[in-house]
Amino acid sequence: MSSPLTQRPASARILHALLFEGIAVLLATPTLAWLLDRSLGHMGLLTAAFSAIAMLWNLVFNLGFDRLQQRLGFTRGLGVRLLHALGFEGGLILVLVPLAAWWLSISLWQALLLDLGLILFFLPYTLAFNWLYDLGYAAWLRRTNRPAGRTDSLVRGRSDIATQGEDRCPGMPG
Repeated sequence: MSSPLTQRPASARILHALLFEGIAVLLATPTLAWLLDRSLGHMGLLTAAFSAIAMLWNLVFNLGFDRLQQRLGFTRGLGVRLLHALGFEGGLILVLVPLAAWWLSISLWQALLLDLGLILFFLPYTLAFNWLYDLGYAAWLRRTNRPAGRTDSLVRGRSDIATQGEDRCPGMPG
C-alpha cells in the first residue's frame, strides 16, 4: 500500500525536481569554483549543464526502467533498487565525465574523480533534501486539508494528473 507521500501529483514531482536541482546548483557552483580555482560563471554553466542532463537522464532512465518492470514483472526489492541506482549513476558517469573533462580541460581520470566527489556530495544532500521536502509536503497537505495525489493548487484541482500508487518501499522518501 502506498503512503500519501508516494501518491504525489505531477506538479509536486516537478517542483521537487526543480528545487532539488536548483539548490544543488547553488551549493555546488561556488564550492567547485573554489576547489578547482575556476570562475563562478564557468562552473555555473557546467553545474547547470550537469543538472539539466541529470534531470533528462532521470526521466529517460526511469521511464525505461518502469517499462522493463512492467514487461518482466519484477518487484523493487533491495537488489533491484541497488541495480537501479548503479544503472542510473553509471549512465550519468558515461555522459558527465567526458563533459567535465572537456569543459575543464582535465583528464578523464581527473573528471571521474570529480564526479565521484559529486556523488559523495549528493548522497547526504539527497537524503537531507528529500527528508525536508517530505516534511514540508506533508505539512502542506495537512494545512490545506488535501489528500495526497488527488489535487493541489498547482494543477488547479485536476485529479486526473495524480500519480497512481507506485511500487515503493514503505517509509522510503518519494
